[in-house]
Amino acid sequence: MSKHAEVEILLVEDNPNDAEFSLRALKKNHLANRLVHVADGEEALDFLFARGAFSHRQAENRPRVVILDLKLPKVDGLEVLRIIKADPRLRVIPVVMLTSSQEERDVIESYRLGVNSFIVKPVDFDKFAAAVRDLGMYWMLLNQSPVA
Repeated sequence: MSKHAEVEILLVEDNPNDAEFSLRALKKNHLANRLVHVADGEEALDFLFARGAFSHRQAENRPRVVILDLKLPKVDGLEVLRIIKADPRLRVIPVVMLTSSQEERDVIESYRLGVNSFIVKPVDFDKFAAAVRDLGMYWMLLNQSPVA
């Protein structure tokens, strides 16, 4: 069995309610042990590149999956995705866009930039929790990832 990185899920979500719902759904299913939550795109990039407030961490300890909101302060989700997929060290990390946007142009642009999955947040809490649980189960337990 491969050695797990210190962080398995990076949740990038500026809405505190959605972040709390996501954390609760992942914890309930024992998938949040090594989760880091950041509230904007700049923080996400600082985490991934081990700079700023995250300069203490080892950059090679990459998350196994990034759950990314589209509409974020400072640096939006599409720009974060563009930077991740342009970097040879980060591009293998699966990125899941979890957003309230149903705009077709957002879906098309996300896939053009290399997103691994695009999921529209359900409005209903139970459905939202189920979507996050299923997302966590798939990316953490079923998906075979090249990220050690």
